[in-house]
Amino acid sequence: MKRNEEFNAHSEYPLVPGIIVIIDLDKFREFVEKHGLDPYKPNIITSELTSLVELFTRKFRGVVIYGLDYERGTEEAVIEIPYGVDYLDLVISELKYIANRIRELGTTLTAVIVVDYVSGRSAKSRRDAYEGTLGRRRALRALRRAKKKGGNRIIVLA
Repeated sequence: MKRNEEFNAHSEYPLVPGIIVIIDLDKFREFVEKHGLDPYKPNIITSELTSLVELFTRKFRGVVIYGLDYERGTEEAVIEIPYGVDYLDLVISELKYIANRIRELGTTLTAVIVVDYVSGRSAKSRRDAYEGTLGRRRALRALRRAKKKGGNRIIVLA
């Protein structure tokens, strides 16, 4: 039995093929300090990212697993798109649009797309959001590697 199938067999919820997307703003703490912004209130970038993530999720009938925050603004988000494998090219182009829009506002973001099994259920905690499935763990590792290299990229792991 493959590792994902074994994980699925022991999972609380059934997993289905899909896409995992993690979006994270690059060096955002430095940006907030440089411009004297309040990190606990929405600003132009976090409120725009909130709107873009919400539209992205609706467009692909995805589920925000973690991170969409209307009160503080969105700095990071974990999204799953059940049965979204057929839309991979559209997902990539939409994330490029989001990255360009954020770049126009003065900062950058890193996004990771992983084709794997997804649960399509919101996480109970931040840890569960990033480590709840094998695909999310894989996406988190890729995000960390990309951020160490400076970020500002979109990574696809199929």
